[in-house]
Amino acid sequence: MSYPRTSSMWAAGLGASILLTSCTTAPPAPPVTSSTPSSSSTAATSTAPSLLNEPAEGVAPTGTPRNVATSLNAPWSVVFRNDTALVSERDSARILELAEDGTTRAIGTVPDVGSSGEGGLLGLAVDGQGRLYAYSTAADGNRIQRFDVTGAPGSLALGEATTIIDKIPSASYHDGGRIAFGPDGLLYATVGDAGQTGSAQDLESLGGKILRMTAEGEIPNDNPFPGSLVYSYGHRNPQGLAWAKDGTMYATEFGQETWDELNIITPGTNYGWPNVEGIADTAGFTDPVQQWAPGEASPSGMTHVDGTLFIANLRGQVLRAVPVTDPTTSVDYFNGEFGRIRDVTISPEGSLWFLTNNTDGRGAPGPQDDRILGIDLKQG
Repeated sequence: MSYPRTSSMWAAGLGASILLTSCTTAPPAPPVTSSTPSSSSTAATSTAPSLLNEPAEGVAPTGTPRNVATSLNAPWSVVFRNDTALVSERDSARILELAEDGTTRAIGTVPDVGSSGEGGLLGLAVDGQGRLYAYSTAADGNRIQRFDVTGAPGSLALGEATTIIDKIPSASYHDGGRIAFGPDGLLYATVGDAGQTGSAQDLESLGGKILRMTAEGEIPNDNPFPGSLVYSYGHRNPQGLAWAKDGTMYATEFGQETWDELNIITPGTNYGWPNVEGIADTAGFTDPVQQWAPGEASPSGMTHVDGTLFIANLRGQVLRAVPVTDPTTSVDYFNGEFGRIRDVTISPEGSLWFLTNNTDGRGAPGPQDDRILGIDLKQG
């Protein structure tokens, strides 16, 4: 097989987290529960992989969301490095440092980023050494680069780029773009089909896949396809990654006109696109564990907290909670209150942060947009 080039540096482990406080408030909204399948939200009953044993637990938002940061420009991802939160801006290609008072400053700009449509500076990840990884669009395709970060909080600076993988299929839409270190210490990346639907079924292409690699961009020996970065395939535009405590891996995926998906990811598995979309009960393809009409979802970033998956939704304009003990059900929060929601993560002190995306050309920006909001959690 032919794959993009890689480079070699030291391997890395899981990223670090931080504490950051926040200020002003915004109005809360009651949850909307969807516990049984309906015309717009249904659950798989046939070919989804078996769940591992997960403790019967879960958490839910409580209280009033508060502004953590405001006036961001098409933000896409938020991660934690030591005591500092870092945010990517898709169109400006800037990486911002958040101070405890909610102000931001740019620590640097990722070089040679081409922001067009859904492309630009997308996902971020941090390894155990505090190095920053960024998924971005260049002239010859999407790429993942690693950066040293120097200086102290309040004066951080972005070092030179080391490209660990490049020439990933790109387009003005369906770029995937989420990166995250898994519990195995390896780096995972979601890649869209870049508008070339057939690539999702082509194991010679990286389009329409979830990739798994070392921190240097090299192929792990235990990947499901020898000599390949491909971990799973048959994806249209996956954009969320999360792992439950038992190691079960989940991914969110944008459908076309019919169904958006929540999938349990197992190595070497075919999730069906473009042959099937949503729950199809078709031999050879793995069904999602839950699906939603695109107008109610467009699921992007995702995080797992104490037995609950939280999913950021763009068109649906909700923060969706899915219990891992029964991922065929969900509860919606903040329906339309904050517009499009791109990413969600957990802060070290235990509050949930979610990132709006109303300034990306598809939303209706409010006076404080775009924002990071924080909300407390309670046991569900």
